[in-house]
Amino acid sequence: MVHITEEMVRRRAEHNDCEIFSLEEVSLHQQDIERIEHLDRWCRDLKILYLQNNLVSRMENLSRLKKLEYLNLALNNIEVIENLEGCESLQKLDLTVNFIGCLSSAESLRHNVHLRELFLVGNPCTEFQGYRQFLVSSLPQLKSLDGTEISRSERIRSSQGLKEVKRRVLEQEKEFLRRRAEEKEEVQRKAAGEEKGNKERRGGSDGSSSTNTGRRLEENEESQEVEENKESQEVEENEERQEVEENEESQENEENEESQENEENEEVEENTKQRGEQQEEQQEQEEQEFWNTPCSFTPESRLETHRHLEKKRRAKEKGAEQQPKASRTLITADGRVMNVNEPKLDFSLTEDEQNNTVVLDLAVYRHMDTSLVDVDVQTTYVRVSVKGKIFQVVLPAEVRPDSSTAQRSQTSGHLVLTMPRAEGEIKVSKVVPHPAGVRPSRASSSSQHSLSLIKQTYCSIFTAVDRVDRSQLSVFTTIIIIIIIIIIITIIIIIIIIIIIVTISLPGAPPVLLLASDTVKCPAPAN
Repeated sequence: MVHITEEMVRRRAEHNDCEIFSLEEVSLHQQDIERIEHLDRWCRDLKILYLQNNLVSRMENLSRLKKLEYLNLALNNIEVIENLEGCESLQKLDLTVNFIGCLSSAESLRHNVHLRELFLVGNPCTEFQGYRQFLVSSLPQLKSLDGTEISRSERIRSSQGLKEVKRRVLEQEKEFLRRRAEEKEEVQRKAAGEEKGNKERRGGSDGSSSTNTGRRLEENEESQEVEENKESQEVEENEERQEVEENEESQENEENEESQENEENEEVEENTKQRGEQQEEQQEQEEQEFWNTPCSFTPESRLETHRHLEKKRRAKEKGAEQQPKASRTLITADGRVMNVNEPKLDFSLTEDEQNNTVVLDLAVYRHMDTSLVDVDVQTTYVRVSVKGKIFQVVLPAEVRPDSSTAQRSQTSGHLVLTMPRAEGEIKVSKVVPHPAGVRPSRASSSSQHSLSLIKQTYCSIFTAVDRVDRSQLSVFTTIIIIIIIIIIITIIIIIIIIIIIVTISLPGAPPVLLLASDTVKCPAPAN
């Protein structure tokens, strides 16, 4: 049985900052509530109360709600309209699909002077002859009944022949109450029969065993005397046999123990399977019997179906708790990181070339507390835990976790991770092999060596500049570094030119190719 608790009301009072003393509207629908309680003391200022689709059987503890204007009790187990005289401001009452068969109880609503709308669709009383005429004449303050407006002519017509209408309504009401009493007796008989059946199953055959105990005692006393004489003779013979049999049994027992263990294990497995199959079959049979057996639509049948569904739901939850959830693999055995999105959040992963960073924008729920979010940044992937659910994504480049930042947007609630890229590494260029049989000249080898020196110096200089955090450098320091780089490059070029000139001027140097435009002065031949 579900009770109305303070925690339940506070959860439904979020629009009022969880304050219940000044609450004017509360919705407690679909909570399986069986009794109205505490609301008249906790929420005296209530104007609108929703209690539809519950299991309420009586209208009670509502008389102190003087400001109540709208009461919704549709889809409940109410049989009588009562205890609403104190609701002085009541304007609308919804009792759709209940079990109201006592139509004369509606006359108690005369005290609710401001009542304008009444809904009784789906109740047994709506099938009575003269139902609408009786209510229109009994409640002159009504403006609408079951969603249709009451006209002036209808009100005049309903007042004519009112005594005959009341007599008919009371007769139909008595017939309904008689049938209702029979239905209650059937339910009680059915419940008593089920209890007896359960006791017989538990007890077994206790009565038959108690009647045979006396006879068995007398027979046992006589048989004991005869057996004692026989046993004295047989003891001597058995002693000799036992010695021989013990030796044989000792050998057989060793062999049988191994076979018995295997057989027992197989039997246990088979028994567990058979029990599981039998339980499933019994549950299916009970389920089919419950839903296929015809029954009348009564408050008791509605309670029975609710309890049956609740029992089934609890059994399902217990089975789910016993089965452990399979852990999701985030990183495989060979070290490969998986992309995972358990909370099913939208995200965007971009690379900012200007700031040399990788940015992850994760659409976290707007009203969720930041304490429920946990962020773990690694060099190659990011892992975010949102209320225990894992979000993991592989990054397009290596990042620096120690320099990364995490920020939460106050407007959208999004989580923004800014991760600077890791420092660049010098990549080894491809070495192109020379073709076979061709030896490079001394000048070409020296020029290649000089070009490689230039490349290495360029790479070392720019990597040294990159290692310095650009955000910390001022304009003056950057100008000085550029001037130093230019001076170093010019010195290296001059050294390379000197090396080339020296190698050419050495004796045994290879012939120099001349262009068509070049002129060479040759010495005159000697006479």
